[in-house]
Amino acid sequence: MTDAPSELLRLASADNFRDVAGTGAGHPTRDGRRVRRGVFYRSNELQLTHEDARSLAALGIRVIHDLRSAPEVEAHPDVEVAGATWRHVEVSGIPMAMVDGLPDTAAAERVMREVYVAFVRSPEARASYATLLTDLATEEPPHLFHCTAGKDRTGWAAALLLEIAGVDRDTILADYLLTNEVSSATREKYLALVAEHLGPDKVAVYEPTMVVEPAYLEAAYDAVGADYGSVEAYLREGLGLGDDTLDELRARLVG
Repeated sequence: MTDAPSELLRLASADNFRDVAGTGAGHPTRDGRRVRRGVFYRSNELQLTHEDARSLAALGIRVIHDLRSAPEVEAHPDVEVAGATWRHVEVSGIPMAMVDGLPDTAAAERVMREVYVAFVRSPEARASYATLLTDLATEEPPHLFHCTAGKDRTGWAAALLLEIAGVDRDTILADYLLTNEVSSATREKYLALVAEHLGPDKVAVYEPTMVVEPAYLEAAYDAVGADYGSVEAYLREGLGLGDDTLDELRARLVG
């Protein structure tokens, strides 16, 4: 592990890159401790400049976990980061068939809630999240995990890590919503493409798919509650994680 910078490292070419632990001393836990920084990082896709790739290498990142689909990876392969091993752990994101021709914002918001429910209920998604968390517990840190926008698939993974660390739900939600603040430039770029190709009137329709909202994360938590009763039961029964994996994650996460 390397000493993490005390504040948020900003990358020009990956604006949703950040430490899962937050900034400063790290997110507080319910038992009065802090989440340890410099262990787990999250990001959007790694279309990195040479300078940003060097910045990630300087953090000592050992493993990069790519949660994107095979077509996403093929279209925009990650830039190599010196010293890091790349690993593909696919989680289905927003299905293009579901967003093609969205009629209104309500439909877009409904699609996003369904995506988050699928993170919990899809057997394939559960298997991938189990693989990711197991790797995070067993492979030498620091680790980085990411998807395309770094907000949904990555956001649920980060929320689970903070749950395991013992961070309260309000702090987890605030950390999740930070995506809207730090990745505004990327969002505006894609909304400009919507306006160009689909028309300016479609910008408001598609904007819900390019942000994070409390209702999206809550949809995943609601599915967890309905199917398993608690996040702990979801981790154990839904993802099949044992005491050794969860204990090791907590040991890595909490200082």
